[in-house]
Amino acid sequence: MKIAVLPGDGIGTEIVAEAIRVLDTLDLSFEMESALVGGAAYEAHGHPLPEATLKLAKEADAVLFGAVGDWKYDRLERSLRPEQAILGLRKNLGLFANFRPAICYEQLVGASSLKPELIAGLDILIIRELTGDIYFGQPRGRRIAVDGHFPGAEEAFDTMRYSRPEVERIAHVAFQAARKRSKRVTSVDKANVLETFQFWKDIVTEVGKEYPDVELDHMYVDNAAMQLVKAPKKFDVVVTGNMFGDILSDEAAMLTGSIGMLPSASLNAGNQGLYEPSHGSAPDIAGKGVANPLATILSAAMMLRFSLNQPDAADRIESAVKHVLAQGLRTADIWSAGTTKVGTREMGDAVVAAITKKAITG
Repeated sequence: MKIAVLPGDGIGTEIVAEAIRVLDTLDLSFEMESALVGGAAYEAHGHPLPEATLKLAKEADAVLFGAVGDWKYDRLERSLRPEQAILGLRKNLGLFANFRPAICYEQLVGASSLKPELIAGLDILIIRELTGDIYFGQPRGRRIAVDGHFPGAEEAFDTMRYSRPEVERIAHVAFQAARKRSKRVTSVDKANVLETFQFWKDIVTEVGKEYPDVELDHMYVDNAAMQLVKAPKKFDVVVTGNMFGDILSDEAAMLTGSIGMLPSASLNAGNQGLYEPSHGSAPDIAGKGVANPLATILSAAMMLRFSLNQPDAADRIESAVKHVLAQGLRTADIWSAGTTKVGTREMGDAVVAAITKKAITG
């Protein structure tokens, strides 16, 4: 089992280090190799995704990714910014299906900004199409407008586009995932305004007929954003496009108490995957040892389950995280009165100890 380890920038190095410690605790044999990515790679090699890093990722069974980005790179041309590394990996590895579970752990009900009765027992799976939409659509750029409201003025443009195969394959992923859960899919679109998403809606409806045991409903993205904070438990599996999925999954993260608790998996057709926390590089707290590593640790558990075929090991990690939370240990982002505030390393220590104890006690 070969894992490419790409810590990246900011807190990425700290949180990935804890996930690796957790993986090392398991009685499994991994081949791990690290490489630079993002701003760190730009500083060393002049590009956020060097060829050697991309080659390593392509040859691995899975990629464990930290985070990329720093405000100091914002003035670079777009192709050289750290964030282009993750977009490049998604494109080159064909990582079209992004899984973002939003689970509110019993111990963190009080950490959410919503009333406990709204989020207790919350378990949503957002499936985001990851390689199409406005993030990758062409043409894009800047030009002098020849029409519109201000002809002759400088303008910028991006293209939202989807092909039938792209929509069909992500729809199948969503329906198949729903069959293992509560058999409900909500497809989120903006079909009332955008031709792209009328097309999306039509195709998802067609695919849905192949899954008569799964209930399908459609929801406009603005209503979905409202319902996520009004009645989040009405959702089970949510499938949507790249841009809407980016926004809604971050919104859903806050229902759980902190985006520091949300793992993610990005998979291609062969189940090779890139696993990363849903949060960013947080350069303002980098190096302070206060970042929450649990999203990265839980991402490692998803890696074991989806790409490395080690579901029992994934269960052990997830059980250890629940045990640590039940002990009252909290990083700053999920801390509340009556709990114990710990740092990044201490949280990693606790998860490792929980796994070790369970192994000893059987």
